[in-house]
Amino acid sequence: MVERKEYLEKIKKWREKDVIKVVTGIRRCGKSTLLEQYRDYLISTGVSSEQIIFINFEDLEFEELLDYHKLYSYIKERLIPDRYTYIFLDEIQKVESFEKTVDSLYIKEKTDIYITGSNAYMLSGELATLLSGRYVEISMLPLSFSEFCQLKEKNNYDELFAEYMQNGGFPYIAQIDDSKEKADMYLEGIYNTIIIKDIEERQKRRENDPNKRKITDLSLLRNIAKFLASSVGSPVSVKSISDYITSSGRKVSANTVNDYLDALVEAFIFYPVERYDIVGKQTLKMNQKLYIVDTGIRRYLLPRRNYDLGFSLENIVFLELLRRGFKVNIGKVGLTEVDFIAEKNNRLHYYQVTASLIDENTFKREITPLQNISDNYPKTILTLDRFTLGDYEGIEVVNAIDWLLNK
Repeated sequence: MVERKEYLEKIKKWREKDVIKVVTGIRRCGKSTLLEQYRDYLISTGVSSEQIIFINFEDLEFEELLDYHKLYSYIKERLIPDRYTYIFLDEIQKVESFEKTVDSLYIKEKTDIYITGSNAYMLSGELATLLSGRYVEISMLPLSFSEFCQLKEKNNYDELFAEYMQNGGFPYIAQIDDSKEKADMYLEGIYNTIIIKDIEERQKRRENDPNKRKITDLSLLRNIAKFLASSVGSPVSVKSISDYITSSGRKVSANTVNDYLDALVEAFIFYPVERYDIVGKQTLKMNQKLYIVDTGIRRYLLPRRNYDLGFSLENIVFLELLRRGFKVNIGKVGLTEVDFIAEKNNRLHYYQVTASLIDENTFKREITPLQNISDNYPKTILTLDRFTLGDYEGIEVVNAIDWLLNK
C-alpha cells in the first residue's frame, strides 16, 4: 500500500479545525484508504480507538445506518464527552438527506468530521446550502506516476511510464501483475459501476429538481463518454457532441447532451478546462477542453483506436498539475495556443506538452506561442525525448518523465 503523502498532509492541516473535511474523487481512487491511513496517524498521536467512529456505507454491516435518523443516533451515542470524537463517513452520498446528520453533528462540541463521496453533485445541493463556508473540499485523483513507481519498486522509468500510460493509476491496478486482460476487467468494473451506480444515486438526489432531466439512456451516456475520450486535448462544445451523435443516426437535443455531460463531469470521469485569452486577459466561454481522470479508462473506452501518445501525455500532465495544487486553463495567444496556464499563489507557469520536439516544424509550433508571451513568468516545454532538452532563451525544455518524478 502506498502512502498518499500529499493528501495526508492536506488533511492533517485541517485536524480539529472548525470545518468539515470533504474528500471527493472517482470511485476506487483511494479515498477509503486515505481515511484509513489518516485514522492510523491519529492513533499514532495518542488518539484512542473509542474516539474514532469509522463507517463505510458500502459495507453491509452499516446498511441500517443508511437512514439518516438512525445514523445520527448511532453516532451521537458514541460521542466522547470533553474529548474530540473523529467521525469518518465513507461514501456518504448513499445516505439520503445525509446533510441533516452532518449538520447536526457539526454543531456538537468537539466533533471532527471527515466525509467522502464519489459524485460532485453532493456538494452542489443541500449540503452546500446548509454548510456554506463550513467545509473544505480535498479533491483526490488516482495515483501519480511517482506514487505508481513507489508501488512497483522498479527503476526502469521509461518502461514503467509506458505501463502507467496504458493501464492508468488506479491503486489496485498498480498492484496486480502487468496483464492487460486483468487491467481491462478491473477498469470495466470501475467504469460500469460509475455509469450505473453513481449516476443512479445522482438521479435520486435530483428527483425534486424540475430543471434537470433524468439520465435514462445509458447507451447515449456511453457514446458521449467515448466521444469525449477520443477528443482529449481538442476543443469540444455541446454542439460538437450533438453533431457527432446526430451523425451516428440519432437525434439528440443540446439540452440533453448538456445534462449527460454534467453527469460525466460530476462523477469525476472528465474534468473541463476553460480557455483563457492571455493578451486580452479574459476567460473564453466557447470550446472548452475536457480531460479524462485516468488514461487507463481512456484506453478501455477506445480499444480499437490508434493510441495517441501526445494527447495521452498532455492528459497526464494536466492531472499532475491538479495534484500539485494548480488552477489550470488553456492559453490563447493570438491564433496560437498554450497547452496549460498553471496558476498558484497568484503566480503563473506556462506549459507546452509534446511527445517529441525532434522534428523542426514541431519544435517551432510548440515554442512560438511561448515566445509570443511578453511577461516574465516561467515557460516550460515537456517532452518524452531527451535530445532537445535545455534552455532556449528562457524557455526550458524538460523531460516529462523527470518532471513527473519531481527530478
